[in-house]
Amino acid sequence: MAVKGVIVAAGYGTRFLPVTRVVPKELLPVIDRPAIDLVVQEFVEAGIRDILLISSRRKGAIEDWFDHDPELEAVFTREGATAKLAKAQPPDVSLTVVRQKEMRGTGHALLCARDFAGDDPIVVSFPDDLFGAPNVSAQLIARHEATGGAVLAARDLSGRDVSRYGVMDVAGPPDALMLRGIVEKPPKGAEPSHLVSLGRYLYTPELFPLLAEGWATFEGKEFYPMDALASLAAAGRVAVEVVGAPHYDTGEPLGYLKTVIEHGLARDDIGPGLRSWLRERLA
Repeated sequence: MAVKGVIVAAGYGTRFLPVTRVVPKELLPVIDRPAIDLVVQEFVEAGIRDILLISSRRKGAIEDWFDHDPELEAVFTREGATAKLAKAQPPDVSLTVVRQKEMRGTGHALLCARDFAGDDPIVVSFPDDLFGAPNVSAQLIARHEATGGAVLAARDLSGRDVSRYGVMDVAGPPDALMLRGIVEKPPKGAEPSHLVSLGRYLYTPELFPLLAEGWATFEGKEFYPMDALASLAAAGRVAVEVVGAPHYDTGEPLGYLKTVIEHGLARDDIGPGLRSWLRERLA
C-alpha cells in the first residue's frame, strides 16, 4: 500500500486581500518558508512522496515552488555558498498538478483527485491547517493500517464551547473511536461530544463513487463530501484519531500572525530576540 498526499489549494484567499491578488495565500511566509512547505514536510516525514496539488489558474507560483531555479543555483554554486544552495532546493517529492476550473466546494475538489488516488488511500490537507509534532499524517496512516478504513483527525475541546465547529458523534473506546456522524455547529449543550474535526483526513478509494453519485444530482453552488462521509460512517468505515499536536490555523489574518509568532519563538536563531522584543513592546 502506497499512501499518497493531496493538498487542496485552489481557493481565492479573499481574507488576505489585497496581497492574494498576486500572491497565493499558500505561499505567505511562516518566517522564511511558505506555509505549504510545512504541509509538504509533514507528508515527507510520514513517508508520503507522491503529492497532488489541486490548484487553479491564478496559482502557478505554487507550482514553481516545487521546481528547481537553475539560475539561482548556478550563482550559489559559483560562490561556493553551500548553505544557501541547500536552502534553495525544492521539496524532494513527486508532484502532480490538477487545476480545479470552478470553485465548487471541497467535494468537487476531491473528485479532481480520483485518477491520482487510483487504488491507494490519500491523506488530504488544507494549507490553512498546520501542525507541530507528533506527525499527524503518520498517526492517520497508522490508524488506517489498523482499521483499513478512512480516518479523520480530531481535537478534544472538552471544557470549551464547540457550538461553532463541526462536532463528531463517535462510538467505541477512547483508543478505538469510530465516527457515527458530524453535527455542524450544534447548539450549546446539545453537542454529541467535544471532538471537533481538524484539517487532516485520510480517505480510501471507496469515497470516490459516493462523491460521484452525489455530484451527479447536485444542483447547488458548493459541493461538500459530508453525505459521502456519512455513508461511509454508517457502514463502520470511518475511524477517528484524536491528535495532540499543536494546531495552527492560518486561514485568517490573526491566526496567521499567531502562527508566525509561535514559530518565531520556537527558533533558536530569532526566538530569544523576538521574546525580548515582545516583553518590551507589551510592557
